[in-house]
Amino acid sequence: MALNIVLIVVASLLLLIGFIGTFVPVIPGAPLAWLGLLAAYFCEYSDVSVLMLIITAVLAVVVSIMDNIFPIIMTKNFGGSKAATTGSTIGLIIGLFVGPVGIIVGPFVGAFLGELIHNRGNSDGVLKAAFGAFVGFLTGTGIKMVCVGFFIWYFIHSFF
Repeated sequence: MALNIVLIVVASLLLLIGFIGTFVPVIPGAPLAWLGLLAAYFCEYSDVSVLMLIITAVLAVVVSIMDNIFPIIMTKNFGGSKAATTGSTIGLIIGLFVGPVGIIVGPFVGAFLGELIHNRGNSDGVLKAAFGAFVGFLTGTGIKMVCVGFFIWYFIHSFF
């Protein structure tokens, strides 16, 4: 019984940290949330299946890859350089200390400044590239949130 409680607590914490990781770039959100499902699998009170563990593992890997590729693809599609993508990530990290608005505005400002520095002050296409990096960041973050949200729903549902 005590082991089951420990497993539920560990699973819940991993899912919570995984959700936080959907918008904090240094925390691997989907993989940590998947580990929460894995912990729940070993709990007697949970009904997590092996098939669902396999499906969610594949989802976690695919979402993690897409999260890293979307900002690059969108930045390039909008005419930006890698500097805009890097700036977007730096902007997000700095934005975390500002609060919710910083999390949203930080990636855009970072992409804008990164592209502006890359273009050596020439503002042609900088706003468009920054917007592309921002859209890519939001797309990746949104997909991670949906995926981890599903993991959390499945975890809760597995007890009923």
